Amino acid sequence: MNDILLIDKPSGPTSNDVCQIIKRTLKARKVGHAGTLDPLATGLLIILLNDATRRAQEFSGGKKEYEFTMQLGVETDTYDCQGKVVAKKPVPQDWRERLEKILPEFIGEITQVTPPFSAVKHNGVPLYKLARMGKEVPLKPRRVCIESLEIIPLLCPPEADQPLA
Repeated sequence: MNDILLIDKPSGPTSNDVCQIIKRTLKARKVGHAGTLDPLATGLLIILLNDATRRAQEFSGGKKEYEFTMQLGVETDTYDCQGKVVAKKPVPQDWRERLEKILPEFIGEITQVTPPFSAVKHNGVPLYKLARMGKEVPLKPRRVCIESLEIIPLLCPPEADQPLA
């Protein structure tokens, strides 16, 4: 069985957790994935079985699309909803206009520093594990290309003072 599986990964498990479950369930010799999703992320995880693991590069360099929810006015120590709130600021009434005005600055090729709480690995260890142990890792900026950005309103926006969890 040298197959490619498309998995809708839920929030919680790591990409490796999903691979291990599939490996046990299907009794596969080798299981890999074509791009890590952070544990909190949901979405398409491309799973490669046995000899198909050699094809990982075919998928990892492709274009990707992300949707995310953010809470304005709240800062956490992990940059996500699992962290401890370290600052709160009032959200201006014209937040949408301000955000739409600065979005074009992020379109095109930009330099981005990987956040310390991410699934990117340093010496084989995910950064989020190192960060939770209090270890600081020097992170090099890298070039990324963003083709478009848009604001998609929530159908049921949360209250401004309630965390998104």
